Amino acid sequence: MSLHLAVALDATGWHPASWREPGARAGELFTAGYWTDLVLLAQRGLLDLVTIEDGYGMQAPDDRTDQVRGRLDATLVAARVAPATSGIGIVPTAVVTHSEPFHISKAIATLDYVSAGRAGVRVRVTGRPDEAALFGRRAAPDRDELFAEAGDAVEVLRRLWDSWEDDAEIRDTATGRFVDREKLHYIDFEGRFFSVRGPSITPRPPQGQPIVAALAHVPVAFRLVGTHADVGFVTPQETADIPGILGAIHAAREIAGRDTVHVLGDLLVVLDPTAEAAAARLDRLDTLAGAELTSDARIVAGTPAQLADLIEEWHAAGLSGVRLRPATHAHDLPLIVDALVPELQRRGLHRTAYEAATLRGLLGLSRPANRYADQV
Repeated sequence: MSLHLAVALDATGWHPASWREPGARAGELFTAGYWTDLVLLAQRGLLDLVTIEDGYGMQAPDDRTDQVRGRLDATLVAARVAPATSGIGIVPTAVVTHSEPFHISKAIATLDYVSAGRAGVRVRVTGRPDEAALFGRRAAPDRDELFAEAGDAVEVLRRLWDSWEDDAEIRDTATGRFVDREKLHYIDFEGRFFSVRGPSITPRPPQGQPIVAALAHVPVAFRLVGTHADVGFVTPQETADIPGILGAIHAAREIAGRDTVHVLGDLLVVLDPTAEAAAARLDRLDTLAGAELTSDARIVAGTPAQLADLIEEWHAAGLSGVRLRPATHAHDLPLIVDALVPELQRRGLHRTAYEAATLRGLLGLSRPANRYADQV
């Protein structure tokens, strides 16, 4: 089983003081060049994909003015970056709690066209009352309802992506027929949270179905991944946690009658040539932030070789790979690309060239048949 390697991009990095790191380029956060450079760097490391964080609330608490505030729309950033890159998958985050799945499906289908088949979407839920208040339509749902709604949203996305058959566009100038109307389908979805007739206004994406990913750290989220996602990001603290996580996800996958679901472990990484230097840098960043770094993901401060040891251990325990959260993009992302990747390659755990042109291809997932194509 090949190892899959991803990087999660958020602002200047995952440490609250990352914007104060030398070379952080905090003044360029809202420029296309900044994000393009990050993805090109990850591409140089032959990573499977990058995810781009997004949300409706501010990153920092309201009373903090010493942390990054404000963000660009992740899907629009991805659409700008995609034409400047090749090989690597680009997976923006979309908050499905307060967004219409019709709009998300159209945006991600467009990204799949712009990237020539390298798109995906990380679906995210939010139960924050302050974010619900931004929309004013309802109170924040409870956890079970949040994830039930997310499942319906993904089902709508997938049906809308299939609502055009692959050969629906005729483009016959002689007859004046641009589209075969018989190959556009109403999805007629009726669920607890959405009623969507369809079809989409965007033709079927190049991958047929762009990749759907989700972060999971509680049982209801494990069910969402197993039932609806292609890729799940999970947060084990120890190797011993992995079998239980995989068991929950694969049980849901089997009940849903689905095939492959890749599960990647998240790690927040602080890398340096020596473990002592990494620990000292983390201490310095914590001092700048005024608090010790905390995370839902395991925090690893050490050398690229030590990180490779842990990745190999987690892979042997059954994970498809890892998604790394660089503490600071300026320092840790180059070390992931230029030190960790060569170490993994020496161990036979990472590719030496992109072997497929699409994200589904990189993940070893076939292009799915259209669910409506055989309907009369």
